[in-house]
Amino acid sequence: MEIKEAQNIVDKWIKDVGVRYFNELTNMAMLTEEVGEVARIIARRYGEQSEKESDKNKDLGDEMADVLFVLICLANQTGVDLEDALNKNLEKKTNRDADRHKNNKKLK
Repeated sequence: MEIKEAQNIVDKWIKDVGVRYFNELTNMAMLTEEVGEVARIIARRYGEQSEKESDKNKDLGDEMADVLFVLICLANQTGVDLEDALNKNLEKKTNRDADRHKNNKKLK
């Protein structure tokens, strides 16, 4: 699925099922909440915290998809073309970091 297609699918879902977008501030709070849920799984499953029994069946992919969904909502309602933004961001990083990581002794 292309990113533009994902933005269109989310927009259609919002209009057909979700009635309307939550306002940007609500979606920003929801995005923060969803990122926290991803962080909780990562910290417990891959980090040093012990995983609670109630967290063992949590689906990391599903939680990441929640993050992506809300991010797409925010992009749609603020007029951001995520595909274009990602391409520009990758170009910026490539130009800025062309040798930076290769020369980082900490990464060897």
